[in-house]
Amino acid sequence: MQDRVDDIVAAWRGVRPELDPSPMGIVGRLSRAARLIERRMDEDYRQHSLTAAEFDVLATLRRSGEPYRLLPTDLYRETMLSSGAMTARLDKLEARGLVARGPNPDDRRSVTVTLTGAGLDVVDRAMDSHLACEDRMLAALSDTQRSALEDLLRTLLVSLGDHGRKLE
Repeated sequence: MQDRVDDIVAAWRGVRPELDPSPMGIVGRLSRAARLIERRMDEDYRQHSLTAAEFDVLATLRRSGEPYRLLPTDLYRETMLSSGAMTARLDKLEARGLVARGPNPDDRRSVTVTLTGAGLDVVDRAMDSHLACEDRMLAALSDTQRSALEDLLRTLLVSLGDHGRKLE
């Protein structure tokens, strides 16, 4: 079984035999897999009239637990966005009735963002579909392969500086 990355690595071996292009085999496949995964996920989000960015905000609020309320600062930290980008996202979601902004009960100088009932319904349906889509994308891998790949990717991500963090 061969893929496009095998062709690219072979081509480099042919024109620059003194180089070891083997890292391309991994990095190239990760990059191509990420693009293919994003395309399929975007198709899935569209079925729920969402973008990936909107799903990210709704899912972040949902996984925060009841009352599904966060400060905008926490939202943009969790989604790795600038505050300006988060404001634009929240404006769109609020206009659709999926989130609501309100006064922060702990600090009157700030606001909170809360998932509405409609937002909860949308994100729960989208999450069911999201997980089914991910499962279909991984169908070619056995449970053992999935577990090994998950461990390897975690090791790689941590080595690249991606460390877990929790909402405060």
